Amino acid sequence: MDSQTSQSSQPSPSPRTFQVDLRGLVDLLSHHLYSSPKVYLRELLQNAVDAITARRAVEPDAPALVRLFAEPGALRVEDSGVGLTEADVHDLLATIGRSSKRAEGLQEARSDFLGQFGIGLLACFVVAERIRVVSRSARTPDAAPVEWTAADDGSYTVRTLPDDARPEPGTTVHLVARAGAAEWLAEDRVLALARDFGSLLPYDVRVGEEAVTDLPAPWDRPYPSPAARRVALGRHCHDLFGFTPLDAIELDVPLAGIRGVAYVLPSAVSPAQRAGHRVHLKGMLLTERAEQLLPDWAFFVRCVLDTDSLRPTASREALYEDETLAAVREALGERIRSWLTGLAAGDPERLAAFLAVHHLGVKSLARHDREMLRTMLPWLPFETTDGRLSLEEFARRHPVVHFTRTVEEYRQVAPIASAQGVGVINGGYTYDSELVEALPPVRPGTVVAELDADTVTAHLDAVDPAVELALAGFLAAARAKLDPLGCDVVLRAFHPLSVPALHLDDRAARHEQARAQAEEEADDLWAGILGSLRGEAPRARLVLNHLSPLIRRIGSLGEPELIGTAVESLYGQALLMAQRPLRPADSALLNRAFIGLLEWATNGEGDR
Repeated sequence: MDSQTSQSSQPSPSPRTFQVDLRGLVDLLSHHLYSSPKVYLRELLQNAVDAITARRAVEPDAPALVRLFAEPGALRVEDSGVGLTEADVHDLLATIGRSSKRAEGLQEARSDFLGQFGIGLLACFVVAERIRVVSRSARTPDAAPVEWTAADDGSYTVRTLPDDARPEPGTTVHLVARAGAAEWLAEDRVLALARDFGSLLPYDVRVGEEAVTDLPAPWDRPYPSPAARRVALGRHCHDLFGFTPLDAIELDVPLAGIRGVAYVLPSAVSPAQRAGHRVHLKGMLLTERAEQLLPDWAFFVRCVLDTDSLRPTASREALYEDETLAAVREALGERIRSWLTGLAAGDPERLAAFLAVHHLGVKSLARHDREMLRTMLPWLPFETTDGRLSLEEFARRHPVVHFTRTVEEYRQVAPIASAQGVGVINGGYTYDSELVEALPPVRPGTVVAELDADTVTAHLDAVDPAVELALAGFLAAARAKLDPLGCDVVLRAFHPLSVPALHLDDRAARHEQARAQAEEEADDLWAGILGSLRGEAPRARLVLNHLSPLIRRIGSLGEPELIGTAVESLYGQALLMAQRPLRPADSALLNRAFIGLLEWATNGEGDR
């Protein structure tokens, strides 16, 4: 008890303050938080703009000027903002991460600020070895100007200056370049970066005598005609992204605080390619690589926009994923969807030009949006046995819309099905089979059916039983030859006559073939397991065309060995026509059949 009392009566240890290694922190910023040293200029511009915004919150008519002056190995940035007192300097600049927006009297204007003064100024150490700040407060006009000087080793000094050192309110930041970083403070580099980051800022920003801001934004300017607007926006797109767009989509979403434009790419891109969009936050360029701004299906556009509602990440180079961004993404997706619907209703030529390049993106959208699928039915192109048609046109021509799920299946059945009058859609391309299956709900009365080997065989004409009986010996020899390959042989009559044999299978048959091959190559344990998985899956079949003169001649052969070689050749040729991948057994068969035919031909020539 006494021991516990003694311990509880001991004074609690006094709290300690974290010590920060500034050089280590600068290394962390430059290598892990920021993508490039160039962000130092954005931070300087943000601080200047925030200071002006803070001053105008209490002095609406205060000047709004930012001036940048590049000197050899140095940079000076002046603003007419709210300025700092000596107390502000100790409170804000000497405390890493402290935000100037916490200063008294500015909380009500917080939503108008871009960044944090403390961490923003710290970022300048990425390119500077010394920072000197001279500031005079607009909120306390009688306070003397104050100077804060800091080095990248973490040391700093603060002193007051005579009144004439800074007669007017505002702040001047002086940077002296680090070793090897002088290029980032060169005038041409500063001007290029300032224009890239600050072209849409609401205040007068200049590098020397060169204007940085270019307002209003291209999408907010008046133009004499729609054609002139398209030309101007096309030029703007080319300057920003390096391509001339197919079209420009207005992105005016007032509820989300967004104004901008989406440019339609002139060439097709992969759906997996993540688009990089340029996002300005209250006029300041936040990022040019925003990837999560649009729905995944809208991969065919590149956006540039200004917003006041989205939240940046800590580095202020990306967007924070939250409910606001999700709502903005949905709103922008709806705007692009409305543009597509408008083209379908009023500008079919432009829609056709767009779909010729980006039908994949629209198909991706239509998978989950029945109204969009209904709207695009007359326009979306599909590969069919009748040529390249829309689903609407194909469904009008055929009472049953047959489709295959793979390109291989389509290639093996398309010529035969077309000759028999059976229309087939190639559903093997991205999204196509899903859209075909979604057709009945948006087009009532449409019948959709997957085309398999049984369906194709059923559409081929049967051979007279007497003829098939006369060829029983030939068919038995052919079946015996192909049975080890898991393939049956049937006789049918079909067009075109130039196709002597047709190889048909389906996914179940291919699965069984793969299982059987794996069983042959496996050890005893796995062979037993795979053998237990053997099912009653349908086998592939080689359909011989009785109308083909070649099949008639082969059927009349009397030599079993020659019949076997001929059947193997027909099987191999049918596989190649269907563009199916060859198994090792198939390759061996093709080689064997080729050699066998050569031997038969040369032996016959010698006998003659």
